[in-house]
Amino acid sequence: MNKIKITDVRSHKGDSAFLIDDGKTAILYDSGFAFTGFGVAENIKSILGERKLDYIFLTHSHYDHALGAAYVLKYWPNAKVAAGEYAAKIFAKPTAKAVMRDLDKKFAIRCGVADYEDLIDDLRVDVPVADGDLIKAGDMEFTVLNLPGHTKCSVGFYCPAEKLLLSCETLGVYNGSDDVVPSYLVGYQMAIDAIDRVAALDIERILIPHFGIIEGEAARFYLKKARESAVTTADAILAMLKQGSEREAIVAWFKERFYHGYVVEIYPIDAMEMNTNITISLLERELLQQ
Repeated sequence: MNKIKITDVRSHKGDSAFLIDDGKTAILYDSGFAFTGFGVAENIKSILGERKLDYIFLTHSHYDHALGAAYVLKYWPNAKVAAGEYAAKIFAKPTAKAVMRDLDKKFAIRCGVADYEDLIDDLRVDVPVADGDLIKAGDMEFTVLNLPGHTKCSVGFYCPAEKLLLSCETLGVYNGSDDVVPSYLVGYQMAIDAIDRVAALDIERILIPHFGIIEGEAARFYLKKARESAVTTADAILAMLKQGSEREAIVAWFKERFYHGYVVEIYPIDAMEMNTNITISLLERELLQQ
């Protein structure tokens, strides 16, 4: 098998979109927002030229990862979209698409984009995948890993031949240097179990959503830091809850702890505040009330 090349094809820093290519088969890993979808497609086309895009792998159903797929498919309608079985069910719900549409439009306006074509109803999944499924993409073979914690539908894709993990946000958001922002929204223990599962694999390269590829010692550091940060953050929030701290104070602590540097560039402040409130409620329900 040819060495897999991974290229950043994001159109906006908040996108998650990377091209995986061994010279014969091309895979888009996540696809970015709806309002940046055509930009992502153009970036892919500039690399592939007349070659086709074969697959789109989606890590989960959030709008900043999935909606761009509908736009990329306008360029390569025969590309196969692979996503978790649960994500496929979410995409089939008009109410879920309405929420994603609203979130995308709000962020587009913040980015100065007031008008763009709405293709969100065209979002589809051709290959609903379950834990342990094998995807053969040309000479590349990926094992699907269910990694819930960020969402119920979060999945990763592991290529043993290249010791490569296509990760998901359950493991945490990398700040690009020395820290990982915890990102568990539906299950704390789920996220810890997912990190432990991945850490037990033979991995030399990790493709991280919103960031890119890390290798060798950097990959091992990321996994170690992801678990450490997930646990210590939960412990700190639980301590504040037990002390009766106001929700606003806990969110302010989280922002002070994590919201700086590269994270600010890829993580809209309103999304961060909303997700932090969700995390606090999750920890209160899952750990404090037990």
